[in-house]
Amino acid sequence: MTRRVDREQRRVEGLERFAIDEARRDFHARYGVLNLAPVVALICAYEEADNIGDVLKAVPDEACGLPVSPLVIVDGGEDATAEIALGLGAMTCVFPANLGHGVALKVGYRLCIEGGARYVVTLDADGQNDPAELADLLAPVVEGTADFVVASRRLGVDQTKDQVRRTGVVVFAWLMNRLTGSQLTDTSNGYRALRVELLADVVDRLEQRQYQTAELLITAISRGWRVTEAPTVWRPRASGVSKKGSNLFFGFRYASVVLATWRRERRGRAQRPAAAS
Repeated sequence: MTRRVDREQRRVEGLERFAIDEARRDFHARYGVLNLAPVVALICAYEEADNIGDVLKAVPDEACGLPVSPLVIVDGGEDATAEIALGLGAMTCVFPANLGHGVALKVGYRLCIEGGARYVVTLDADGQNDPAELADLLAPVVEGTADFVVASRRLGVDQTKDQVRRTGVVVFAWLMNRLTGSQLTDTSNGYRALRVELLADVVDRLEQRQYQTAELLITAISRGWRVTEAPTVWRPRASGVSKKGSNLFFGFRYASVVLATWRRERRGRAQRPAAAS
């Protein structure tokens, strides 16, 4: 049974690498050698044709005195998300199949590192994040007081009505804080600003195909990067339904990722050689 599972795992990983390589070849054939703006608005999208256009139109051309350019990773799908993003002039990398939000983000991080970006702001393609707040998240990173800024709907305004999800935000923040010693209020928010050096440090450690928000946050904290928060407005989806699944499924998977990442990073700290005195 173990050998069969191992073979299946290798098969899945091989297909994933093939799909990513195909997407990257297509991307580089379209854009050549990357020379990204100092700030990249990284948007991963799966079947968000009804929303991606408005999100891209709202991304500012400049933030904190620096040029901003959008980078869209289209995570497969059968709608017109890729065509809309390309039509609006956004740099767009298109996966030939759906690989998962975590995989799409990881590919986006690597492109930002390779393309010379200095800062990366990730935001959702569904309209729940307000691109006008991009500069507010980015400012502490540009000013040098933080390496990673997470948007907080609890410090700002949550316009959604799902009380179960709201309770989950509180519970997950409590769990994360207990495990990492941080004092964050919203640890499941995908709207965040990051220093590219941080991404270069952690990208090879990221493993999750979905629910990568917790993994990225715990990994960054464990490796000593400075993390803080900024208030944000959390809006209902502009249209369509969430791809995260039911509240129960999302909660279970998110908690699993939190605990698995914490254990991994704890083992990693234990195995690192002590600094010479």
